[in-house]
Amino acid sequence: MNQILIVEDEPVIRNALKRLLERNDYRVTEVGSVDEAEAALSQQTFQLVISDLRLPGRPGTDVIALAAPAPVLIMTSYASMRSAVDAMKQGAADYIAKPFDHEEMLNTVAAQLTKSGCADADSQPKPNPAPSREEGDFSMMAGNSAPMQELFSRISKVARTDATVLIQGESGTGKELAARAIHQHSRRAEAPMISVNCAAIPDTLIESELFGHEKGAFTGAVNTHRGLIEAANGGTLFLDEIGELPLDAQARLLRVLQEGEIRRVGSVQPMQVDIRLIAATHRDLKALTRAGRFREDLFYRLYIMEIRMPPLRERGSDIIELAELFLRKACERMATPPRRLAATARNAMLHHRWPGNVRELENAIERAVILCEAEEIGADILGLDPEHHAAPITADQPPGDYGRQAPSSPALSLEDYFQRFVQEHQDHMTETELAKRLGISRKTLWERRQKLGIPRPGRDT
Repeated sequence: MNQILIVEDEPVIRNALKRLLERNDYRVTEVGSVDEAEAALSQQTFQLVISDLRLPGRPGTDVIALAAPAPVLIMTSYASMRSAVDAMKQGAADYIAKPFDHEEMLNTVAAQLTKSGCADADSQPKPNPAPSREEGDFSMMAGNSAPMQELFSRISKVARTDATVLIQGESGTGKELAARAIHQHSRRAEAPMISVNCAAIPDTLIESELFGHEKGAFTGAVNTHRGLIEAANGGTLFLDEIGELPLDAQARLLRVLQEGEIRRVGSVQPMQVDIRLIAATHRDLKALTRAGRFREDLFYRLYIMEIRMPPLRERGSDIIELAELFLRKACERMATPPRRLAATARNAMLHHRWPGNVRELENAIERAVILCEAEEIGADILGLDPEHHAAPITADQPPGDYGRQAPSSPALSLEDYFQRFVQEHQDHMTETELAKRLGISRKTLWERRQKLGIPRPGRDT
């Protein structure tokens, strides 16, 4: 079983990360400073170190040399992203933004252990069975609505092939879950699935991260670095937000798809790889292609099989099914007495537009469980913004029309609402507060800022 050292001075974050890793069969030691980490490293061998960048006393980058040859994963806020790049130049294996997404953290940890050759069978995420409405691991994809049944059918068909897949859908609809379902039902299920968020890696590092680099290839390349495509050899590479990939990296990725080979940065020797590519985006790739921001030849290589993730507002009674599932899980996780949804809460959820989709629903339920002091959860503690209410839902309404506004209602797109809300409140709310009010993660907030071109105020949140 892999040993992981957490270096984090905030007890809440440290304990949450420890519980997450231990639930996934990792053995964890936690400390609050670099000095404590140095003492722990002198007494025990660790396969991976996860360290905050800003620590009392010495910075987290000091752990890199102390932990060698074990890889060090640096945690930082989006406001300190330049410091994360500097940490990579000092030898950090990777970085992840706080507040971190659980799935992203687990994927990054698994990828680093695989790259370093330390991963073992006991510590690797176990393959999950077929996605179905009863499976907790695919709970975000549960549902009986027509759009979800069509989605399950497509996943089942494409999983049996090695075809490249393009998954399209809004943030929070579960694109990575769909990719994982495809992987786990393919012939590559026993091989690794490596997930990469193209929007979260600076342009200056993306080629090195994907393709690897040789020692001395550029300033700061003190060691040979095995890229994520190489780490996914024999398995699946999932590129989330592929529309953010720089054009130079797109050209190199096209060669991987056409020739099945990569070349590390600074190397003249190509190497063969066998990967299955699954890409995802919330952006219109056709529009990006017309604007010259996405290669047309790569677009057609990706567009072999398209899977569309339906937004939650189109899934009808799936909303209640998901809410009850999240409610049971939240009560178990927080060790609270069982709760139930009041009729007012159900009605409010069915009338809500859910701009943050399933992720927003899960956050709303978790918030309600924390605040609820009775057996029933009412609409008042769900924290749903009344500006996101949609037309009433009727029993005979087609599944695809659930949650859409009536023709007489003033039209307001999700992008319009997001832009207006952020611009009106960002001067007196932190990024964390904005994300909570919108029912999305800070990462999604950052991604939407980039997409819509909304600059952040000149202050550190």
